[in-house]
Amino acid sequence: MTDTKNVLLAGASGVLGRHIAEALTRTGYTVIGLGRGAGADVRADLMNRDQLLRAVDGLKADTVVHAVTALRKAPMRHKDVFATDDLRLIGTGHLMEAARAVGARRVIAESMVFGYGYRDFGDHIITEDADPFAPAGDRAVERHLEAMRVKERLVLGAEDIEGVALRFGLFYGAGGTDAVVEMLRQRKMPAVVDHGRVLPWVDLADAGRAVALAVEGGRPGQAYNIVDDTPMGFGAHVRAVAEVFGTPKPKDVPAWLMRPFSYAHRIATTSMRVSNAKAKAELGWTPSHANCVDGLRALALARR
Repeated sequence: MTDTKNVLLAGASGVLGRHIAEALTRTGYTVIGLGRGAGADVRADLMNRDQLLRAVDGLKADTVVHAVTALRKAPMRHKDVFATDDLRLIGTGHLMEAARAVGARRVIAESMVFGYGYRDFGDHIITEDADPFAPAGDRAVERHLEAMRVKERLVLGAEDIEGVALRFGLFYGAGGTDAVVEMLRQRKMPAVVDHGRVLPWVDLADAGRAVALAVEGGRPGQAYNIVDDTPMGFGAHVRAVAEVFGTPKPKDVPAWLMRPFSYAHRIATTSMRVSNAKAKAELGWTPSHANCVDGLRALALARR
């Protein structure tokens, strides 16, 4: 790092962004928050190139973190993800220009394990180096997949900037699990019957810590899976939240009942096992809890 240790964090006001900012600050970095809200240090919309470049004019930062999302709640239908797709497809290019303008040597991009595909991978263990992001062809989710591919390509393929991508699992933890707890209390959250399907999860605080480690430790041009050690089905996770936080027990429903909620149905019927070995070996990152049940219990205990 340079002596400034400044990090320009795009998406600082989001749930993940707040965890990233806390981890970076704790590690000794100065975080400059970039966003559209009134609380941002630098106010700009990533979709507005000229506004963004004017906003960062005169700033200096050694690293830029791209954690921008348009999501304010869990997406239920494919159209709910379209604005975030656009931020990946278009906003990433604008942010890369801004990174060059502030003199950044490194960009850390928030990515997702769903870039590998929204399907059942069976018992196969997905790794970053052996498994490419899903090719075109899945019409229902191609817009989302293309957006994830483009975001990573723009960051990892930059010749003048050290790009690193962190492929996160499904988030839970402080600021994320609260909405699930509230829906369970209102009896508005069913639990899909998993039928052996599992998904990778990661605590939001662990995700923020991974970003801080990647600022210095990530190899340029590399992607890292950031997931805990134990995958768990979507329905099983919902039932675990209910048990740990003492809410009414959710009703078990078959996955086909979720079809009107096209995106949520696709997530609930995806199954993937994802390795975190590369992040452990190269970033020195390990999850605080081996599985999300232990993480949920720790979260509940901290709030008593």
